Amino acid sequence: MPQLISQQAAPAMQELKVGVIGGGFMARTHADAIRRAGAQLIGVRSNGEQSTARAAAVLGVPGFGSVEELLEQCDAVHVTSPNALHAGQAAAALAAGLSVVCEKPLATSARDAGQLALLASRSDAVASVPFVYRYHPMVRQARAHVREGKLGRLLTVRGQYLQDWMHAASHKSWRVDPASGGPSRAFADIGSHLVDLLEFIAGERIVRLNAATSVAHQRRGTVEVATEDAAALVVQMASGAIGTLLVSQVNAGRKNALAIELSGDRSAVEFQQEKPDELWIGGTGMSSTLSRQADGLSPDAARLSVVPAGHPMGYLDAFAAFVADTYAAIRGEAPEGLPTFADGARACRLTEAVLESAATGEWIATND
Repeated sequence: MPQLISQQAAPAMQELKVGVIGGGFMARTHADAIRRAGAQLIGVRSNGEQSTARAAAVLGVPGFGSVEELLEQCDAVHVTSPNALHAGQAAAALAAGLSVVCEKPLATSARDAGQLALLASRSDAVASVPFVYRYHPMVRQARAHVREGKLGRLLTVRGQYLQDWMHAASHKSWRVDPASGGPSRAFADIGSHLVDLLEFIAGERIVRLNAATSVAHQRRGTVEVATEDAAALVVQMASGAIGTLLVSQVNAGRKNALAIELSGDRSAVEFQQEKPDELWIGGTGMSSTLSRQADGLSPDAARLSVVPAGHPMGYLDAFAAFVADTYAAIRGEAPEGLPTFADGARACRLTEAVLESAATGEWIATND
């Protein structure tokens, strides 16, 4: 384990120097959030010279000659590179005394992710993972509904995260290759968001699961597919509640259909990411839809509701709020619900449990 260097006193936001590792869509998303948080985006390093030059041009910042050179100039770094590079780059940043935002999956194995979480816990750095769907105001409202006892005793859970960007055999991605993306594709990529959101809203963990996975196309172009396109899970929560989760990147017409429902003995709640300003509240006598404009939102939901009623909030707003909370933590604050490396390691453990269950057909205990 690398030796840690203590962080210096956290700089003010306008003085916080931040770098980005990686050059794709997520790098652009992180860059936007960095700037919205008021920090200085000082540069980028991608996988090679050409990709670094392209990323630098798109982001409007200098391209660095190596990750090491970039780390030397930063107070914090955002890791958005291919999955297999996350663990090494995040560990190097922590060892240099930097705060780190690392894309999920935190690592391609639960063991490496756990080591990163341990390394972060022993440092003065802030280490966060962008489970940004936590940052929709109505997700926080759903969480408050549960915490205030309005849901009652949890009975069942139901969730889905469906996309179609890998629907056809002609659709390709570096994520198909386990050497770059890791042993899981669909679940590590989007299922990790679903299980994080479930445990975050419910306030309890999945304690065991049984899963099946499928591959829609055995080959994509000339590449033999070794990672799953879809996963179906039966889960049991710590309270004894049971439920089902479906994750797929091959559901035609579904672009980003993330939805989660918790049903208790007093009421039910459902959040749909494609309708982020609404929360469905179910009752046996009458059901209703609570909008973000409603009076009496929970303090945390109100805190994140940063635009006036009638102006929709979405993914980029949630991402910006997550980065702002990360930087608030760097300043010494303790923002509610910030997802840390421990949460990233938890998602990696659940991913491995899904793969193990799919391979063996057995129930896998996950309450670690």
